[in-house]
Amino acid sequence: MSSQRRVAQLSTPLFAVGGAIAVAATIITLAGLDAGAALRAAVDGAFGDSFAVLSATLKRMTPLLMLGIAVAVAFRAGVLNIGAEGQFLAGATAATAVALRLPGRFGPLVFLAALAAGAIAGAGWAAIAAWLRRRYLVTEVVSTLLLNFVALNLVGFLIRGPLQEPTGAYPQSSTIPDVGKLPLLFAEHRLHLGFLIALATALGTWWVLKFTAAGFRLRATGASPDAARSAGQIPVERVQAMALVASGAIAGLAGASELTGVTHALYEGISPGYGYTAIGVALLGGLHPGGIVIAAIFFGALGAGADAMQREAAVPAEFASVVAAIVILCVLAVPGLMARFTSGGRAGSAT
Repeated sequence: MSSQRRVAQLSTPLFAVGGAIAVAATIITLAGLDAGAALRAAVDGAFGDSFAVLSATLKRMTPLLMLGIAVAVAFRAGVLNIGAEGQFLAGATAATAVALRLPGRFGPLVFLAALAAGAIAGAGWAAIAAWLRRRYLVTEVVSTLLLNFVALNLVGFLIRGPLQEPTGAYPQSSTIPDVGKLPLLFAEHRLHLGFLIALATALGTWWVLKFTAAGFRLRATGASPDAARSAGQIPVERVQAMALVASGAIAGLAGASELTGVTHALYEGISPGYGYTAIGVALLGGLHPGGIVIAAIFFGALGAGADAMQREAAVPAEFASVVAAIVILCVLAVPGLMARFTSGGRAGSAT
C-alpha cells in the first residue's frame, strides 16, 4: 500500500467526523440554540462519568459493532447487504420465541440457545436474498432492503398475535425469564455480556479475513470478481452467497443480544434503525474490524450524546440521525475531494 493511499485511508474518517461536527454546530446555531452548550452536553452524556460510558455509550455501541461487522463481511465480498435491519429483527424475534418457550430448568443454556436461534434466524433471512440472487439474479440491494419491511411487519403481526403478552393490552411480547437474560458485566450499570460477544465477533472476523483461506477467497472476490474467478479459480457466486449468509448470522446475533441483554421483550421499536446506521459504522471504519470498533464507539457516543443534548440543551433527539447522515455523506465525499485536490495540485506543479 502506498503512503498516499494510507494517508487517505486514515484521514477520511477524521475529515468525515470533523466535517459532521462542524456542520452540526452550524445547524444548531442557525436553529437559535447554544452550540457550545449542546456539544458540552453531548460529551458529558457520552463520556462524562462511568455511568455515561458503560450504561450509555458502550451499551449503544454493542449492537452497532456487531451490525457494522455484519455489513463489512458482505461488503468485503462485493455484496451490498442493506438488510442488516431485517436480519437484526429476525434474530430478535427468534431469540424471543426460544427464551419464552424453553423451561427455566435449563439455566444459562436458555440465553445461549436464544443467541444461537438469533444467529440462525438472521442467516436464514439473509439466505432468502442469497437464493434470489443466485436463482433469479435479483440484486441484493433490492431484496435485502425490501426484506427489512417484511421483517418489520412480521414483528408487528407476531406481537399482536402468537407472541403477544397474555393480557393482550400491549403490542409486545412477554418479558423473557431471568435465565434468558444476558448477565450484566457490572452490577451498577447496564453493560451486558453482549459487549464482550461483539468484541469477540470483531476479533474473530479480523482473524478469519487475515489468516484463513476462506477469508482470502472472500477478500479476493470483493477486490476483483473476474480475477478471482479466472486466475484464482474461486467460486465467486458461492463465496458471495456464503458471505451474505454469514453477514445475516452476525446481524441476527446482534438482534438476539439486544433482546436478551437490553429490552428483554420484543416490540416494534426494538431497533431505532440500527441496521441502517451500521452501514455508516462499516464505511467509517473502512470495512476493517479494528476501524469498525472505533466507529461503533463514535456512533454509540453520538446516540448517548444526543439524549443528553435533548435533556440539557433542548436539541431534538433526531439530531443524532442528522449527524450520522452527514458522517456517511462525508465518508463518501472526502476520498473524491481529496483525489481531485491531489490531481489538481499535481497538474499545477507540472505546468
